[in-house]
Amino acid sequence: MKKYFLAFVAVAMSLLSLPAFSQTKEDETDLLGLPGDNLDLYAALTLFQKSKTIEAFEKSLNDEQAKINNLDLDLDKKVDFIKVVTKQKDSSFSFILQIDVSKTETQDVAVILVDKDKNKKITLQIVGDEELYGKNYIVEPKPAGTPPVTANPGYVGPEPVTISVPATTIVVETVPIVQYVYSPVYVPYVPPYYYGYHPPYFAFVTVMAVSIYRHNNYYYHAGYHGGYHNTTVVVHNHNNFNNYHSSRNVSNTVNHNRTSGNYNNNNRTSNSNNNRTSNATNNRASSSNNRASSNNRASTSNFSSSSRSNSVGASRTRSSGGGASMSRGGGGGRRR
Repeated sequence: MKKYFLAFVAVAMSLLSLPAFSQTKEDETDLLGLPGDNLDLYAALTLFQKSKTIEAFEKSLNDEQAKINNLDLDLDKKVDFIKVVTKQKDSSFSFILQIDVSKTETQDVAVILVDKDKNKKITLQIVGDEELYGKNYIVEPKPAGTPPVTANPGYVGPEPVTISVPATTIVVETVPIVQYVYSPVYVPYVPPYYYGYHPPYFAFVTVMAVSIYRHNNYYYHAGYHGGYHNTTVVVHNHNNFNNYHSSRNVSNTVNHNRTSGNYNNNNRTSNSNNNRTSNATNNRASSSNNRASSNNRASTSNFSSSSRSNSVGASRTRSSGGGASMSRGGGGGRRR
């Protein structure tokens, strides 16, 4: 019976370990080792397309339940608020995602470029700031006619699971927010927020481990292409991008943290803490066992000493008794 129970425990533990290995494959795909690992631009662009207004997009981007924003640029272990600033020139829009790192410093996170050409064709892209994502990190919806993609691009098995590309990520002209900004009722949104002042709905939630964050948001990648190590996706409207880039905001604090590797260390904090906790627990357990072992040895030693003392005492008693007899004998001699 004991043998069957041990076999059952071994099988159960092996099954529990399977998700960890499957997550590792997808979680490590396209990791930058930069703060951008904590804001998935695929997910951000999806939210943008689902929103009806810029203000609604800003709110959904910072929604605690959505868990899209996991950025912590000032390293206070709390998620930072992202505001959305709009720039327009003719029929081109740039929606800039920004974080006020301090009272005097603002860091651009990414910019969403929406452009309409002379044929009224609309293009949509999001470009990650190079401080957070490196150079040329551009994501855009896949064009119409793109074949289905695998759920996990790292999968190399014989039967890949495919995902149909959602229609809302293909026909940009039908996206609600795009229709809104090109409509007569469009009103430019100016965020009233600044460092230390945020909307009531925003809560300073604790930053989650980057591996958990990426696992929770990886499914957003299906309808897009671009991103890390992709050289085929380029900025469509350089005039619009250059117009934005001429007044791009860069924080000295963010630059220092990035070049010092502080963000990469922060991404590993959870795992490191878990390892340190596990090691500390094991060390304490080992020390406790060592102490217990020492106590046992001490107890054994004391017991042995006590036994030896008792034996010696007994021997001495017996010798003393013998000595007394000799004394008595000696006394008799003196009496003679």
